[in-house]
Amino acid sequence: MVILPFAIAGAVIASNNHGASHRRVPANRGKRMFSLALRPRVRAAATVFAAAAALVLAGHAASAQSWPQRPVNLIVPFPAGGGTDAFARPLAAQLEIQLKQRFLVDNRGGAGGTIGASAAAKAEPNGYTFLVGAAHHTIAPGLYPKLDYDIEKDFVPVAVIAMPPQVIVVNPAKVQAKTLAELIAYAKANPGKINYASAGIGTTHQTAGELFKILTGTNLNHVPYRGAGPAMQDLVAGHVDMMFDGLGSSANQIQSGALRALAVAASSRSPAIPDVPTSAEAGLNGFEVSTWYAIFAPKGTPNEIVEQVTAEIRKAFDADAIKEAWKKNGSPIPNLTGAEFGKFVSAEVARWGKVVKDAGIKIETQ
Repeated sequence: MVILPFAIAGAVIASNNHGASHRRVPANRGKRMFSLALRPRVRAAATVFAAAAALVLAGHAASAQSWPQRPVNLIVPFPAGGGTDAFARPLAAQLEIQLKQRFLVDNRGGAGGTIGASAAAKAEPNGYTFLVGAAHHTIAPGLYPKLDYDIEKDFVPVAVIAMPPQVIVVNPAKVQAKTLAELIAYAKANPGKINYASAGIGTTHQTAGELFKILTGTNLNHVPYRGAGPAMQDLVAGHVDMMFDGLGSSANQIQSGALRALAVAASSRSPAIPDVPTSAEAGLNGFEVSTWYAIFAPKGTPNEIVEQVTAEIRKAFDADAIKEAWKKNGSPIPNLTGAEFGKFVSAEVARWGKVVKDAGIKIETQ
């Protein structure tokens, strides 16, 4: 359709040349006559071109308005069973109810969430692929020198979906400490004997652990995994001693008694585990670490679709099933979308970049 007007214009020109009289006329007069004869046809061709362009734009608008017409892929860049899953899966289920279309959770773990993020950045920006990112993705720029994507430039920030606090948890069969003070005292008396698990190098689990070591003057061994799910499985099984985990993936284990929570790394207690003190209440000031999970769209995704997804997420937050799941997993209902969320991401990149540098965190072989 785009080339149609030019074809018509060419035909008009050819027709005029073919039908020209053989009698002699002055050169200038011939040019004037040709120009006068052509103008109405050029205007007609321009009209056809404008109509064709309008149809193309209308097609794009109609496509955006009718979204989604097929299943939507949510790339979760961590293995199943982690904190991201704890919020992504209930949200996907609620969006399916609202939009009458499948929302598929696609777990692609590895390299601190960067493998899945890279895949999402390269996906076609047509509204059928989104990244369920996390705070880890604002740590990665300061840690991985050769990322093949930029979390600030290659994605459109859509909405934060959850902001659970971190919690210090131990395997009760491996660690006898019943309070944070007892844990710190044991760690100081036994340097290097406590192992803590993380979801991988450069994740909030590790940065929280390094901050804990700095604040307490203790020496803990870091054991990185390929995601919070595998790390949690080994912690419950007793293969590691403790973890600085997002409450989203540890709440069930705490409530069942499989893990013992010693402190919440937040300014106030969590409704999910109200009997667990904050770090400050337990005697450790300055240890406040919150993780967050959010929806990102590949750069170039139509604004109409981004706005619709944002509206649907806000609508989902009013659903009883979402309110119940978020409360159980220790997260308040967030209200951070669009440009404000983008500013938050930039601030987090700067904040965690400094932490990575100051703590001397390096990429290790996993």
